[in-house]
Amino acid sequence: MLGTMLAEKTALRTTLLSVRRATPATARSFTAERILAAVAELLVTVRPGTVAGYVPVGSEPGGPELPNALGTRVLLPVLLDDMDLDWAGGELVPGPRGLLEPSGPRLGVDAIGTADLVIVPALAVDRAGGRLGKGGGSYDRALARVRPGVPVVAIVYDDELLSRVPAEPHDRPVTGVITPSGGFECLLPHVD
Repeated sequence: MLGTMLAEKTALRTTLLSVRRATPATARSFTAERILAAVAELLVTVRPGTVAGYVPVGSEPGGPELPNALGTRVLLPVLLDDMDLDWAGGELVPGPRGLLEPSGPRLGVDAIGTADLVIVPALAVDRAGGRLGKGGGSYDRALARVRPGVPVVAIVYDDELLSRVPAEPHDRPVTGVITPSGGFECLLPHVD
């Protein structure tokens, strides 16, 4: 059963990443504007003191302006050697893996627990809050440290909001999703 689940996740990841890479830059730019507008509306509604966000890479939704759109106190991830996530603020600079990282002091893996809103990347999300990431487990570990009741919102393209994504026991759900066409949407919790 576990082997089947992993194969299903791998196949879905391959398909979704292929579609993302084939999407023209002009289309990604248009959807980024709509995503940033939805993020702005969400910030007005939630009024978070601290937002934990991410820096979109390549064809990830949100575009390069996402970190700047998240508010005044923003925590951004720093990928550690063990694939866990440290958190920091500050200007973005190239990191050792070629990813942009915040330049401020490292706050530790538990810093995500200080966030009042968490915005995460995903390859797909289902309507019950299931989230499919890239497979490294970094965000699943980090989301385990989020305080109960804090909104956790994934950003995906319209065709990545699915009826079901394969999930394993360690996979952490999200409570909301932002898509370019639908904006912010609350999701139903998983019932196992």
